[in-house]
Amino acid sequence: MDLALSLRRAVSLYGHHEAICDQDIRYTYRQFGERVAALSKGLSKLGVKKGETVAIVCPNTHHYMEAYYACAVAGIVLNPLNFRLAAKEISTILADSSAKAIIVHHDFAELFKSAMAYGDIAGFDHLIYIGEGSLDTKLKQQAYEAVIKGNDGAELPDIAINGSDLAQLYYTSGTTGRAKGVMLTQENVTSHALASIPEFELSDADTWAHIGPLFHLVDAWAVFAGTWVGARHVFAPYFRAQEVLDLFEKEKVTKTALVPTMLNALLNDPSVKDRSFPALEVITTAGSPVAPEIVKRTCETFGCQYWQFYGMTECSPLLTISKPKSSMKAWPAEKLLKVTSRTGRTVIGVELKVVKDDGSEVTRDDKEVGEIVVRGPSITPGYWQQPEATSATIVDGWLHTGDLAVVDSEGYVNIVDRKKDMIITGGENVFSTEVEYCLYEHPDIVECAVFGIPDKDWGEKVKAVIVKREGSSIAEADVIAYVRTKLAAYKAPRSVDFLDALPKTGSGKIYKKGLRDPYWEKQGKHIN
Repeated sequence: MDLALSLRRAVSLYGHHEAICDQDIRYTYRQFGERVAALSKGLSKLGVKKGETVAIVCPNTHHYMEAYYACAVAGIVLNPLNFRLAAKEISTILADSSAKAIIVHHDFAELFKSAMAYGDIAGFDHLIYIGEGSLDTKLKQQAYEAVIKGNDGAELPDIAINGSDLAQLYYTSGTTGRAKGVMLTQENVTSHALASIPEFELSDADTWAHIGPLFHLVDAWAVFAGTWVGARHVFAPYFRAQEVLDLFEKEKVTKTALVPTMLNALLNDPSVKDRSFPALEVITTAGSPVAPEIVKRTCETFGCQYWQFYGMTECSPLLTISKPKSSMKAWPAEKLLKVTSRTGRTVIGVELKVVKDDGSEVTRDDKEVGEIVVRGPSITPGYWQQPEATSATIVDGWLHTGDLAVVDSEGYVNIVDRKKDMIITGGENVFSTEVEYCLYEHPDIVECAVFGIPDKDWGEKVKAVIVKREGSSIAEADVIAYVRTKLAAYKAPRSVDFLDALPKTGSGKIYKKGLRDPYWEKQGKHIN
């Protein structure tokens, strides 16, 4: 089974239905299919072959959705780039992924040129540019719309694609300083999309709003799930609260997926109280858990249901959803609120266990803590060209998430902590060790520890505690500015403390838990 099936079905059954609404641009599924075929043909003419990689850096637009499908139907691997990354990080990913071509939106022309300044990348020859004019680059380039028009009338490629063929590469921060490319196959993405349809109750009556960035799997999975059933796709290029609320009203959005910081911004927008959203059925969030009071406000403000889902890039991403069972619908409102505020129960196609250190499952008493491990057809085969990282994460067929959780008597999971020192800030993952390694490159920093602390807007924010070299005059602003020259801005510390010495464990390791815990004592758990 491959991703081309979903597009062929949508074109056949819903050809005259509106598929795309991107500001003033609207396409039916037939037109969308024609554009996908033209872009796929254009990539082929550039010499990009099945199994090779094409990168993209772009806001949420119809171009992104076309790129997802144009690559998928041709067996080309798409590498969505996080435009919040630093230029050096972009350059490293392009080289690591062996990208042959890139699609660049004009909003990120300067970012791309800065990335290319770090040196040529072997085999990386072609640029497709979205926007007016062209980029000053040594790459062979074509305008995006010229590629579409130049291949008008092309058919969707009729090639053999196997479920095990790679479909996408998503890069995550590496704990050793090297980014990891999560491989998702045609089977991974297809099985995930099919399982998501009943879980989210998707149909051709739905209008899905792509608000979360399409380089991120908080939202990107809905490109394929929505297309399977002929749903309508609408886009917000960037998250701006009032523009998103306008989109909800104007386009009669029925469903969407957000990161919690986005939801908070919508709830706190002054205009929301004067608006009406009769079409809105469900708002979902992922990236970090949401407090029950926020869940309650969401349902009251928008007059819709709320579900949160939990997952990982490695899992395509969904693992659980806090959607109540039918048998729970008669429960009192406060009891139901506790259900929808949890991490949730497993989605279709996923086998999930919460296990103790000896591998046995925890008791379903909502008290005993273990690590979440998962397996199923939507789970990654591993990390691109990193067999050691793969074998450390997938053990005997089970992917170890590093998340610690409890399970209740109904089988609903709730995460209570993270096994790894990963920080989730505004829905973006930050590994503390990556920031620490960056800090250790500074000549005035002797020791450091980086961890997440609570933040009402971002869920967590990055905190650094530093021992500086004797006689150094380095200040908080200097540290933050330094990290921003090396890493994406969201990875930089928001605050820095200076100590004469860091606390140590008996074995001499930095006692990070002792530094972090005082900030979280009032939270009850280490995830906001």
